[in-house]
Amino acid sequence: MTGLRWGILATGGIAGAFASDLRTAGLDLVAVGSRSQESADAFAARFDIGRAHPSYEALVSDPEVDIIYVSTPHPMHHENARLALEHGKHVLVEKAFTLNRAEAEDLQSLAAERGLLVMEAMWTRYLPHMVRIRELIADGALGEIRAVSADHTQLLPSDPAHRLNALELGGGALLDLGIYPISFIWDILGAPTSVRAVGRLIETGADAEVATVMTHEGGAVSTSLSSSRAAGPNVASIVGTAAHIDIDTVWYSPTTFRLVLPDGTVQEEYVSEVEGRGMQYQALAAERLVHDGILEGDILPIAESVAIMGTLDEIRAQIGVRYPREEV
Repeated sequence: MTGLRWGILATGGIAGAFASDLRTAGLDLVAVGSRSQESADAFAARFDIGRAHPSYEALVSDPEVDIIYVSTPHPMHHENARLALEHGKHVLVEKAFTLNRAEAEDLQSLAAERGLLVMEAMWTRYLPHMVRIRELIADGALGEIRAVSADHTQLLPSDPAHRLNALELGGGALLDLGIYPISFIWDILGAPTSVRAVGRLIETGADAEVATVMTHEGGAVSTSLSSSRAAGPNVASIVGTAAHIDIDTVWYSPTTFRLVLPDGTVQEEYVSEVEGRGMQYQALAAERLVHDGILEGDILPIAESVAIMGTLDEIRAQIGVRYPREEV
């Protein structure tokens, strides 16, 4: 541990999962901020947090807090993260990082100007099985990678008023679900050289299904599928000339994978042994970066998070999704 003192901004379900994993890892969770004292008090009691603030402004002004986890809905990420940075706090921002690339670039610039860490909470990248996969790739175990595929499909609430379906709240499959396979593809193959996307929109104008086909440097191809209206296998694969990796369900959480040779021989089988959900690994990574005085991480640099938001912007443009604030 580096001694950083964590504050959590907002008290929804993902905030609870993160708080639980911080406790699992023995990290220093000292404060929570909500839009009401009642909600902050209830969250603080649940996770034994000493300081409960009735506003986000009070949280970011707390001198006992060093780093803040922003867990509000997508449209609030930029505003809330900016508020924390302006008050001198390092920030871990729930994915998708922002609504669009322009907002992401603004946070990147402000953090650099203030000498602070701003990092996207794409927790999957930091999980042990993903670390091992990157090691195998770096060692050449797969040969030349030719294709990557991943899906993130869930049966989620269909109520048009639900956050997941409301455009004004960044609703749709892409930002909630599609960010996982898109970020995974970026992790393995890097930036796409071309993007093709199709989608199905619901009555609110939000995307319920999105599929992508992208090409990458060297001619490798990738495919992704996201859906908020149907649950699929939620698996992923990386196909190389010397071997392929099959990641089991649910591929973006602690799970198993196999390294398989062309003749079908399983050369390695990896089984995750993770306590809790696994969100603590991103927090530990953020602490190490701050401790070492590094503001651009190697697992997911802020420049890459910004560029990924640009890819999501392109996908949305192709399927016809535009958020209300972008109409101004």
